[in-house]
Amino acid sequence: MSTAGIVEGERELPTVDDTERLGEELGGQLGAGDLLLLAGPLGAGKTALVRGLARGLGVAGAVTSPTFVIAREHPSAGAGPALVHVDAYRLGLAEGADVAAELDDLDLDTDLEHAVVAVEWGTGVAERLSDRSVHVTLERRPDDVRIATIRRG
Repeated sequence: MSTAGIVEGERELPTVDDTERLGEELGGQLGAGDLLLLAGPLGAGKTALVRGLARGLGVAGAVTSPTFVIAREHPSAGAGPALVHVDAYRLGLAEGADVAAELDDLDLDTDLEHAVVAVEWGTGVAERLSDRSVHVTLERRPDDVRIATIRRG
């Protein structure tokens, strides 16, 4: 697969289901070696988008936020790639910690050989993992509608 088919721009996502559908659409276009970077404030819909991504990829297992475990791998339920879902929010919290080094310790570059890697809160540190990346920034308006801005890296 290739990120070249990803349509860049803004998408309005009125419901959580719309957010998941966007993820599912992206999952149908991404393949092993692709990196999805998700940015946005708490509650913007990053994990909901990854739930849809998992459906689009056809991976096994329920998708929940990996905030406290840092990373979860969801194996392929068929012929497609696995999904590695990372939440980098808690990386670098210790005094003097190096977020890039902590991310390296997760061996995500190895995971990219057989998986799509989705990293929440990874902007600014995870881009170097793959030259095939898609960046999705989610914002939540006061009326609870999310706006997704999509760009290829």
